[in-house]
Amino acid sequence: GLGPLHTAFDGRGNAYTTLFLDSQMVKWNIDAAIKAFQGDKNVKVVVDRIDVHYQPGHTNASMSETREVDGKWLVSGNKFSKDRYLPVGPLHPENEQLIDISGEKMRLVHEAPVYSEPHDFIIVRRDKIKTTQVRNIADFPDATKDFNACKVVRSGRKVTVHLASVAPAYGLTDIKVKQGDEVTVFLTNLDKVEDLTHGFA
Repeated sequence: GLGPLHTAFDGRGNAYTTLFLDSQMVKWNIDAAIKAFQGDKNVKVVVDRIDVHYQPGHTNASMSETREVDGKWLVSGNKFSKDRYLPVGPLHPENEQLIDISGEKMRLVHEAPVYSEPHDFIIVRRDKIKTTQVRNIADFPDATKDFNACKVVRSGRKVTVHLASVAPAYGLTDIKVKQGDEVTVFLTNLDKVEDLTHGFA
């Protein structure tokens, strides 16, 4: 095929390579490829092909970067979505496609828009992921650790605001300063939902 870029493995002796120019994922047998390289003209190297949309670059198979590769899933990170999604924003969404590789034939089962350009990724089983609390508020001496402990501290022309937020509220609704003051705001997000964003301007 035309434009081979990246390859993943299923642990059953097969490899999966993205074909950028052909907009395909190709499944090929590693042992057969070795025999063909050694001169065997009768061996069939390519096992299967599937069209992807469009111009795939990076790929990876489930657990393929571990000793427990399971040969179940493959993702094609496609560099262009073209007509797949609405052209919103200055950067249009690109496309990732999930392919079932558990059988002899590859089968496209899902696709989703992604921020351009989809690059390296891994697929692991859920039981391998052990979440942990990354942020410990005690490690930040300037953090406002209690919603009711918000305050404004003035030292001459320097004003320090210790502020906490729990969306959609702030611990202080008004902060009064004078023209020419140097203002520093320490804003601490006390939300229990760790990835909840909260604007501040």
